[in-house]
Amino acid sequence: MAGHSKWANIKHRKDGADRRRGRIFTKLSKELMVSARLGGSDPDANPRLRIAMTKARSANMTTDTIERAVKKGAGELEGLTYEDVFYEIYAPGGVGVIVEAMTDKKSRTTPEIKSMLNRFGGSLAESNAVTRLFMQKGQILIEKKAVDEDRLMELAIESGAEDVRVDEDGFEVLTAPADFASVNEALVKAGLEIQESGIKYLPLDGTEVPVDAEQASKTMKLLELLEDHDDVQAVYHNMQMSDEIMEALS
Repeated sequence: MAGHSKWANIKHRKDGADRRRGRIFTKLSKELMVSARLGGSDPDANPRLRIAMTKARSANMTTDTIERAVKKGAGELEGLTYEDVFYEIYAPGGVGVIVEAMTDKKSRTTPEIKSMLNRFGGSLAESNAVTRLFMQKGQILIEKKAVDEDRLMELAIESGAEDVRVDEDGFEVLTAPADFASVNEALVKAGLEIQESGIKYLPLDGTEVPVDAEQASKTMKLLELLEDHDDVQAVYHNMQMSDEIMEALS
């Protein structure tokens, strides 16, 4: 079984990379502003801001754009005020979905999210009903051709990573959330090309939810709609699909 494959998700998102580039920059700017508002404009003293700046640079956001977003968040420039919003969701078939969003008006965002759920058979869950099925970890994905396994192991463990996993698609470096920024920076400084990285909600082993073709189709459409929402920063799920269903949907 498969379905929440980290590598399949990357390939899926890259199909619409050009179309979503402007939307990605908007999401990154929001994260920079909120991070600076909550923890100040000094990245050395604000781990969340340091992570946001690393992600922004990885997306080729210019230094001027990053600095302007940080100044807005810190109150040095006028701008909108955003707040974090967190949704726990049940998708068709009982699939658990976590949505991280940032909005300047929660009274607008929440009804829009509910409307999407109603359209595709989803519903909001009670607090902690879905998050208990996930673990929050720093995750760094690297293609196999980018580095020798032994060298990656050495670099990752020395910089504070918890684990390095390998499969046929590539390497997955896992860290505690507090150690993500330093590990990610160490791997970048070592010259490794990072495929994708961030602090994410990953399904706990044994909590993946098998779905049939109809449930998978509805859930995939819901996930795409959520990801495309201007206020949504990240979407996580524990859906598990057979290879046959994945191939049919693709």
